[in-house]
Amino acid sequence: MATNPDIFAPATPAGPQSGFYCGGFQPGEGAPLEVVDPSTGAVFATLDTASPAQIDQAIGSARRAFDSGDWSGLTIHARAERLRAFLQAIQDRRDALLDVLVREAGVVRAAPVKAIQVDIAVKHGLDCIDLALTLPEVIDNPIPYAERGTPGFLLESFQRYEPVGVVGAISAYNVPLFIGLWKAIPALICGNTVVLRPNPLTPLATMMLGEAADAAGLPAGVLSIVAEGGADGAVMLSSDPRVDMVTFTGSSPVGRQVMRQAAETLKRFQLELGGKSAQIYLPDALDMAATAADRVCGVQSGQGCVLGTRIFVPESEKAALIERMAQSLARLKVGPADGTDTVIGPLINAGAVDRCESVVRAAVEAGARIVCGGKRPSDLAGGFYFEPTILDVPDNANPAAQEEIFGPVVCVIGYRDLDHAVQMANDSAFGLSGHVFGKDMKAALDVAARLRTGTVNVNGGMISAYASSGGRGLSGYGRERGVEGIRIYQEIKCVSITR
Repeated sequence: MATNPDIFAPATPAGPQSGFYCGGFQPGEGAPLEVVDPSTGAVFATLDTASPAQIDQAIGSARRAFDSGDWSGLTIHARAERLRAFLQAIQDRRDALLDVLVREAGVVRAAPVKAIQVDIAVKHGLDCIDLALTLPEVIDNPIPYAERGTPGFLLESFQRYEPVGVVGAISAYNVPLFIGLWKAIPALICGNTVVLRPNPLTPLATMMLGEAADAAGLPAGVLSIVAEGGADGAVMLSSDPRVDMVTFTGSSPVGRQVMRQAAETLKRFQLELGGKSAQIYLPDALDMAATAADRVCGVQSGQGCVLGTRIFVPESEKAALIERMAQSLARLKVGPADGTDTVIGPLINAGAVDRCESVVRAAVEAGARIVCGGKRPSDLAGGFYFEPTILDVPDNANPAAQEEIFGPVVCVIGYRDLDHAVQMANDSAFGLSGHVFGKDMKAALDVAARLRTGTVNVNGGMISAYASSGGRGLSGYGRERGVEGIRIYQEIKCVSITR
């Protein structure tokens, strides 16, 4: 148990010491959790985690806070005011949060994509609030005019959107603050209460949200945050009958477990899981393919489920394009997350490096050729690094084309024609995202329309609070962001009036 009298003080760059926030920070009664800096492989902070009893307490507090109506009974405008103050308090802590994210998640401080971690996370939260305020609370049911009235009565029927209740939110390690806010803000603006469980690998920045909640004066139980080193709390959040909905971002195997645990009490669930997304380059856009590998390896060291790790190019141009990709990728410096010229930082832990090595080895055994990379860099002592890697893959059946790697590894596959490219792109158990590059917009959109995936980006990418995303197949269920990402945290009640 933590005994430091400064436990309630603002977080230092090492992050908070308590992993239990429920109506304020309280000393965690669970086992200490060591947080490792992936750039060095060394422990830099220790967090006293929430015990199972404290997680049970947080669930009970969320249940009481919801049932009392102290939050759900407020107008949406009153909730919006509190949540804007909450997001402002997060923005006020931007520098401290970024310091923690560099240390615990290996966020590359010099990379432009670091903006996603705090600044864009806050912007999306504000945009989500604005979008929610435009959505009607009541929608008329489309009953035919002839059935709405007779000489004896008048019938009125409408749907009312109401909060689901208590939401258990289980976040991922790669963009922990961003993903946590994707879940918490739409749930809270709809009137739900939330118990947020950060990933054990990156708990510190998420725990700092408790400071922002205090600063904004969120009522006790509205937002609780519980850090743990194992998975007992995650199981509780997805199986406890007092929790009405569970939302999870992570791997497909764990997503299956969450579904099974939620099924016992028939909870609503939302899952954003793994991906093996395709980048398809049409014959008129091959000049854009040189940076195809950069678009994966240069974003959080390839640790992103939506990244286009399968690159499809015309078979006749494959050799030349692979060479250009390798030349471009060679310009990206691999190094510690705090390095001034680092572009590709560390992976999250040794297991992630082992995973890259294992899949690359299996890919080569199945006929792939390592164009560049393929191993741990020899010039970086300590830390969890893997060289940015391009694999020349003979076909889409190769392990590197079928398995999610979650690291700086891409495979390049040749296609005969666009029908062949689409067929291979769809030959996957995943369906989270896709990327199409083409100067003939009709041809590019035709390809995009044929991809069986939840999102398709044409000639670039966009991430907006106003546009939803979600997966098919092993990539998950339900949507995040956009109108659908708000409505998923609401129940529909049909009300009919006869008079």
